[in-house]
Amino acid sequence: MAAPALICLAHGSRDTRTSKTVTALVKEVKAQRRDLRIERAFLDHSRPAFQDVVDRVVAAGHEEIVVVPLLLTQFEESGDRVTDELERAQARHGSLRIHTTDVLGLEPRFLEVLDERMRAALKDARVRELDALVLAAAGSTDPLANQAVARLARVWGAHHRLPVTAAYASSAPPATGEAVRAFRAEGRRHIAVASLFLAPGPLDDRARELALEAGAVAVSEPLGAHPEIARAVLARYAVGAVELVPV
Repeated sequence: MAAPALICLAHGSRDTRTSKTVTALVKEVKAQRRDLRIERAFLDHSRPAFQDVVDRVVAAGHEEIVVVPLLLTQFEESGDRVTDELERAQARHGSLRIHTTDVLGLEPRFLEVLDERMRAALKDARVRELDALVLAAAGSTDPLANQAVARLARVWGAHHRLPVTAAYASSAPPATGEAVRAFRAEGRRHIAVASLFLAPGPLDDRARELALEAGAVAVSEPLGAHPEIARAVLARYAVGAVELVPV
């Protein structure tokens, strides 16, 4: 019996950089597991759409699908949308067994990717000294999601022995500019901002713009199509595939 197919499901965006990054990430996932049927799909704006991908996978003979949402934090509205899409797919393909996993989440090992992106940003900006860091994320109306970002910021700060503040591009304070200005008010002048976004897009752009306006010396690129992110996708898939095994 063939292993379940894997669909990497992203929000999608009118910003083409988002879909290009998702495509590159899925390519990396495929490189790590060439034995699997792996597809990308989007909920909005970008193509291919989720239902179209499900149709294609079913037509290829797969009866089981694991869906991994490409999200760093859990959004209630996103969860509802993913559930709706899975129910539609199940209704259209009665014999299909389909399971969605937890989101990627904020794995401590992602800090290694943040460090790599940050080193590149500091090199480009010719910055040799830091006295504070800001961890910039999308932000959520769910306080638990924001608390998860704040916890990761504390772990990151402890690792580098620097003060770190979590900041958000929407839905929750502080914004990146506010976080940078707060550090500057303490007398700190060498403040860098790490982008805790999976892919570039409007929120990442806004966080970057506000940080630089406030005096940040460098802002890193999003996590992107890094092998560590791909490994996290496959770890979620492995758990989801087990969930599909009949008891």
